[in-house]
Amino acid sequence: MTNPKKAHPDDNTAPHRCGWVTTESLARYHDEEWGVASHDDRHLFEMLVLEGAQAGLSWLTILNKREGYRALFHNFDIDRVAAFSEDDAARLLLDTRIIRNRAKISAAVANARAVQRIQAEHNSLANFVWSFVGNTPIDTPRPTYAEAPASNEISDAMSRALKKYGCKFVGTTICYAFMQATGMVNDHESTCFCRLRNSTAVPKRESAKRRTN
Repeated sequence: MTNPKKAHPDDNTAPHRCGWVTTESLARYHDEEWGVASHDDRHLFEMLVLEGAQAGLSWLTILNKREGYRALFHNFDIDRVAAFSEDDAARLLLDTRIIRNRAKISAAVANARAVQRIQAEHNSLANFVWSFVGNTPIDTPRPTYAEAPASNEISDAMSRALKKYGCKFVGTTICYAFMQATGMVNDHESTCFCRLRNSTAVPKRESAKRRTN
């Protein structure tokens, strides 16, 4: 998610949230998901696709189409998306429930196939992407989200590595947004109520396979 310019309206009765939270749907996403450490390959793949789909658009636009993506991409089942044919991609291009951009749809399929290669080599997508932060979230308290960078040297490295596996729409800015969304970097404002929550109370998102072992 890129950095919106509009500030959240003052509300003394509400907990303090990051300044990019301007709607109820953004608040739900911010409160329940953004910045929570994820080690679930399906969820990581979902966020990789959605962050790529956002390119040139607002995150709110993507959130509003998220259920459409989940329906059409089989809840982001990596193997099923990797098996999409050109005919499948053509049908997706006609469906208004998602962003109808040929390059972004093709990228989602290419990224599923790239993730399969990553999983074969590294056992999981989670192992691969979390290795860039030493398997520990980077904590970056700042007074305001406006001070958060659009990218850093870690997202640069992740972008290069993902591209080597054949991923598309994974530039360094998209990778940094992906890192924020999945808890690899904690860019909640220093006084945001989620900052304390993410460091103490909320368990990280694990894969279903890992939870049953």
